[in-house]
Order: sequence, then structure tokens, then C-alpha cells
Amino acid sequence: MSTRRFWPAFLAADVVLILVFAALGRDTHAHGLDPAGVAVTASPFIAACLAGWLLLRAWHRPYALWPTGILLWLITAGAGLAIRAVAGGGTALSFQLVTFGVLGAFLLVPRLAAAVMHGRAGRNSTRLGDRA
Repeated sequence: MSTRRFWPAFLAADVVLILVFAALGRDTHAHGLDPAGVAVTASPFIAACLAGWLLLRAWHRPYALWPTGILLWLITAGAGLAIRAVAGGGTALSFQLVTFGVLGAFLLVPRLAAAVMHGRAGRNSTRLGDRA
């Protein structure tokens, strides 16, 4: 079974995880967890992620670690930081490192898990077919 038809779930998961990233950051720095504040903090990264989805046509292989996952992570973190800087937000080196690290985990680990499960399911169906 192809995971391609599940691309809306992958996109939704990316957006939700970016919102979690923003909420964690706001909570860590005592800025509050009001939904509007979280949305404002997350918006540069969500915009970059959506642009990355379009640029990479990620819906074709949303679970792929390479190139989809890696490039989407780099676009989301890098372009998100750039948008944040242009909008006057902080981009200290420590924030950049945390951004790349956390978004890397949030965007890549689910794809890695899906790719492993997708591969395992493919191998299992082949084995079952061999037995028939």
C-alpha cells in the first residue's frame, strides 16, 4: 500500500510539529502559550514549510527521508529563520542551532519511522506473496 495518498496527514503533522516547536520555545522563555502568540512565532516556519512542500512537490513522496525530508527540513529551518529576521525577530546563533536541531528531529523522525514501516510492509507483502 502506498503512503503517497496520506500526504495531507504528513503535511498536517509538519504544521502541528512546527506549532509545538513554537509553543515549547515560548513556554521555555516565559512568553506564554496563547494561541495567537504561538501562531505568530510559528508563522515564518509554517510559511517556509509550505513553500518547501510546493517547491519539492513533497506530496509525491511525503515519507521519504531523502530528498523530501532533508530538503524540507533545511528549507523550513533556513527560510523560516530568514523570514523571522526580515520581520525583526531574534535570530541569535543559539536560536538558530536549536531551530535546526528541533525542527530536524520533528520533521525527520516521523519520516524515518514511516519509511521504515513502509519498507517493512513492502517486504512483508512480498514474503506473503512468496508463500501463496
